[in-house]
Amino acid sequence: MTTGYVWNTVYGWADTGSGSLFPSDATAGLQPIGHHLAHPDTKRRFHELVSVSGLLDELRSIRAVPAGEEDILRVHTPEHLARIRAESLQPKGGDAGDGCSPFGRGGYEIAALSAGGAIELVKAVVEGTVDNGYALVNPPGHHAMRATGMGFCMFNNVSIAAAYAKAVLGLERVAIVDWDVHHGNGTQDIWYEDPSVLTLSIHQHLCFPPQSGFREEHGTGAGHGYAINVPLPPGSGDAAYLHAVERVVAPALRAFRPELVLVASGFDASILDPLARQMVTSSGFQQLTRALLDLAAQLCAGRIAFVQEGGYSPHYVPFCGVAVLRELLGKEYVADPYTPIVSTQGGDVLLEHEAAAIEAAVPLLTVLTERGGDRSGGSRELTTAP
Repeated sequence: MTTGYVWNTVYGWADTGSGSLFPSDATAGLQPIGHHLAHPDTKRRFHELVSVSGLLDELRSIRAVPAGEEDILRVHTPEHLARIRAESLQPKGGDAGDGCSPFGRGGYEIAALSAGGAIELVKAVVEGTVDNGYALVNPPGHHAMRATGMGFCMFNNVSIAAAYAKAVLGLERVAIVDWDVHHGNGTQDIWYEDPSVLTLSIHQHLCFPPQSGFREEHGTGAGHGYAINVPLPPGSGDAAYLHAVERVVAPALRAFRPELVLVASGFDASILDPLARQMVTSSGFQQLTRALLDLAAQLCAGRIAFVQEGGYSPHYVPFCGVAVLRELLGKEYVADPYTPIVSTQGGDVLLEHEAAAIEAAVPLLTVLTERGGDRSGGSRELTTAP
């Protein structure tokens, strides 16, 4: 099994300022603090554990190159791109768009490299130079909407990669499975009217953004039925997330029949994350990865690529990430040092109210099932892009 891996040192240089969630403000009592919640050290620590674990030697390194304007403009407005670029030239940088997503001078270049890393991984997967892969990119992307960034996201990396797969690599159907704990609102916004990209978001209900990620957000126009949200109650753990894949994600993918599966891989649903209240363990992420690998093998010749999103526990994110990478490489799961603590706190049993929340999303599959995932009047064989 050949697994591609994207990391660039500059991803660890993204400057999110000295606030906690909002910028420091003495008039409001918001003290400066050494690490912003979205500080890049969390992902740097992920990469360093990959390195010292020995996994780095077994991964196929894929060099990130910056996404070009044409790539970004497939999913974002010219005004959004121009504003990010202009603010990136300011001595102290700017903000992605919501007032709590700062970036430093040169932030545009880092964000373009993040999106470009996702593109390069998708190219390698579709062209068959790797079997699967993981793009450990930063800043993240799934909250970036067509016309603005937010939630620490400047450009929507996974959507830029999906649009590249369609426009350049010739794919007709791409599925994006988002297991980040926060609703993938930006990805949904970009593809809301487009039936060629299926967006599936499993997230903590009403965690972020406010008033976003309801089951009723189901796509519009030609895209009706191709946006699926599975909002879960706080406290959902491994069992609930795996049940959501079994009851909603798997049948949705089977009906849609994607030619490529992209995973928006956030680790903020982990049991130790400070920005959410879910209870997924590294073992849970390993099992989710196995389930999606099996589905990709059945549906799209194994074409699957993981793109890093959130995750804010510098202690636990690295172990969740390594668990995913081990599964991509076909290696057995190895319990992490936190297992004796987190394995006793719950989340390994599906609770009645969690099952009910998941079951409430099952009717969302009706449109996909009726249409059979085909918008062209017929199916076509998968081919490797030139």
